[in-house]
Amino acid sequence: MQYVSIRAHKMDAPLLLYLHGGPGDAALPLVMKFNRKLEKDFTVVVWEQRGAGKSYYLFEDDTVTMATFLQDLLLLTSILLERFRQNSLYLVGHSWGSVLGLTFTARHPELVKTYIGCGQVVNMKKSCRRAYEYALSHADNNARKRLLTTDCTYTGDNWLSDLLFVTKQVVKHKGSLYGKINYNKLITSFLFSGCYSLPDLIRRQKGSLQAIRYLWPELMETDFEGMTRFGAPVIFIEGRYDSHVSAELAWKYFEAIETKKQFFWFEKSCHFPQWSENCRFNRLLVELLL
Repeated sequence: MQYVSIRAHKMDAPLLLYLHGGPGDAALPLVMKFNRKLEKDFTVVVWEQRGAGKSYYLFEDDTVTMATFLQDLLLLTSILLERFRQNSLYLVGHSWGSVLGLTFTARHPELVKTYIGCGQVVNMKKSCRRAYEYALSHADNNARKRLLTTDCTYTGDNWLSDLLFVTKQVVKHKGSLYGKINYNKLITSFLFSGCYSLPDLIRRQKGSLQAIRYLWPELMETDFEGMTRFGAPVIFIEGRYDSHVSAELAWKYFEAIETKKQFFWFEKSCHFPQWSENCRFNRLLVELLL
């Protein structure tokens, strides 16, 4: 069973499906808090992906792969389009969700009116190298010693510990959530959302760690650089200072895309432009898509 939130102010509003990051980083309370105004113009669908947040369950075998999530996404899209009698939908993908979203758009362009990528993953190996270099350049002596023994290809025996440490350093030095040294602002939104209980929050934490363990090795193989043509329009919305998933790589890749496209820099954002500058994000989507 997977949890899906559907919210709208009017019956015939176009569908907008949000794909959260992670993997396993469920985001329903954040979308409801920061992007609620989109519900005036869209039927906003937030999918808590399998094993994440309200959809948490224990992965008991190794059959859960990226392909599993893409199959889930195709099924969910088909159900939504049939239920709301629409032919296609708008697809927003953030971080890990941007891998699913862009792959899905390439495979099923007839189902996607426009794809919107935030914190867009392009080449995961290159992005991880840049995140590592950012962490190293800002590290104190103790962190630097630890980083110098870190393998940012995340293929060694201690890959999960290495990944979590580098990510912690990027966050600590304000390369992930703009102007912040931790995610407390986002966690608080979960605690006071009204739609997430404390057990839900615990399940979210368990689901996030589980999904990383299962999916990160495959995620590291992500590379869109050779994919430059899409059958649907593509929009990238990037935080200028994103060092969590390199915004510079997203810009260079965007320049190579050969089909209809638009790119927007958010100057007071890092990895979360949809929440750091939510008013502009919400307004921009209405202006661009409607």
